[in-house]
Amino acid sequence: MTARILIVEDEAPIRRLLRIALEAEGHLVVEASTAREGIAGAARETPSAIILDLGLPDADGITVLQAIREWSTVPVLVLSVRADEADKVAALDAGAQDYVVKPFGVKELLARLRALLRDRSDENMGRSVIEIGEIRMDAAAHTAHRGDEDLKLTRREFDLLWMLMSNAGRLLPQNLILHTIWGPAHTGDAQYLRVYIRQLRAKIGDDASNPRYIFTEAGVGYRFADADTVRVSR
Repeated sequence: MTARILIVEDEAPIRRLLRIALEAEGHLVVEASTAREGIAGAARETPSAIILDLGLPDADGITVLQAIREWSTVPVLVLSVRADEADKVAALDAGAQDYVVKPFGVKELLARLRALLRDRSDENMGRSVIEIGEIRMDAAAHTAHRGDEDLKLTRREFDLLWMLMSNAGRLLPQNLILHTIWGPAHTGDAQYLRVYIRQLRAKIGDDASNPRYIFTEAGVGYRFADADTVRVSR
């Protein structure tokens, strides 16, 4: 069964090795070489599983894991040179499902990954299309529609809407959204995010005073309605 696997690893040779092995198993592979790219990729790509290095250039992998766990239960397999028990315990306590020490055997890593994927609900594996109410997004084609209308979204608007819709029903803290979409330098720019939310609402036909899709938790963040709570207008 094909799954989308996100590799968060700063060493290009290891990313290449993993890509070759995973694609040979029939999986789709997305790569990230920094913590920032990893968090963004986890939000944007909704992977079936993540292979995560701890020694990233811009932040520790534990930070990435903790950030992802604020909104996602995606299985995470840590791949690290850190072999101490304390490091393994810290990663598992932060939400990792498994831990493999470098250097590693590819066959063993693939077997461990298969075990994680078996425990993952099939309905969430490799998802690239999301449809809630009249809004439909296709990440692979990079398209968004409201009914029959093609939504003209900027790249940032698309990434923001995808993050909200792929986590429908969950409250996403505004600092997490800002960190994921715009980077760590913008985690305090709440007004900046409000502008983009207002633009998105206008494009998808949502009313802030009586929302169907994007709900605001004042001072905390935003939540996109899940499919069970949205009535499609006729």
